[in-house]
Amino acid sequence: MPSNYPSDTETVDARETGTESGYASGSSSDDSLPEIVFTKPHLQFINRQLQFLEPQDILRWCITTLPHLYQTTAFGLTGLVTLDMLSKLNVPRPQMVDLIFLDTLHHFPETLSLVDRVRKRYPLVNVHVYKPAGVETEEEFAQKYGPRLWETDDQLYDWTAKVEPAQRAYRELNVNAVLTGRRRSQGGKRGDLDIIEVDEAGLIKVNPLANWSFDQVKQYIKENNVPYNELLDRGYKSIGDYHSTQPVRDDEDERSGRWKGQEKTECGIHNPRSKYAQYLKEMERKRQEEALSQALQSKLSTTE
Repeated sequence: MPSNYPSDTETVDARETGTESGYASGSSSDDSLPEIVFTKPHLQFINRQLQFLEPQDILRWCITTLPHLYQTTAFGLTGLVTLDMLSKLNVPRPQMVDLIFLDTLHHFPETLSLVDRVRKRYPLVNVHVYKPAGVETEEEFAQKYGPRLWETDDQLYDWTAKVEPAQRAYRELNVNAVLTGRRRSQGGKRGDLDIIEVDEAGLIKVNPLANWSFDQVKQYIKENNVPYNELLDRGYKSIGDYHSTQPVRDDEDERSGRWKGQEKTECGIHNPRSKYAQYLKEMERKRQEEALSQALQSKLSTTE
């Protein structure tokens, strides 16, 4: 995994020891690619430079600059535009950027059908599919966690179906940077997106179409005959799991059909990782309390 994003103190230490922002020499003995480290001033500088570039230019910069670059996608419109743009770039790279698809086991059938069409349209692309740990089907998921987990414990659902598989993918594939389909026009927490972000664990997230509107994305799809999810023709604009996605009116925000009626706007993948670290600690605390309670009950029953 990438190194943690440097604090101000670490940045000062780097200056004092002569380490510059960019590619820090790794001390690993396995000759892996160097980890990527940006100081805050360097990151701000890069964002200022990329802010007014076209998405294709941002993608070209990513491919020639960021090692171990992947694209995370649920095959929404923006991700499909990114995929098509990548397929047409003339860059010195032997293969396209691999895709990471998180199969939550609760996608629409239309989404899974689209995955097959994308594979046929872009045969050079590798699609790495990650599912919730230990299960292969929706039925197995329900048996393990109970029915409708997204209603009984949405935090646990996000963790098991999305966050943990994503982190497993990053770890197993040695991911340094990912391309996302997030845009400012989607609203919510995405309204002030930078082109380049670095999360708490040091993972670089690139939002190459951050400046584009929904109409621009649709126009590109149409002009380039890019395969897309047929649910978009039925009033859906942003498509996730079937249980938390609804069609929207023309005058509604693009992501208003996701988790409708709830304050929630993100599935967890793009939320701070510390939030889930705290959640896991709470889960472990409850587990230990239950184990202690059961041990005490067992001891009492044997003494009676």
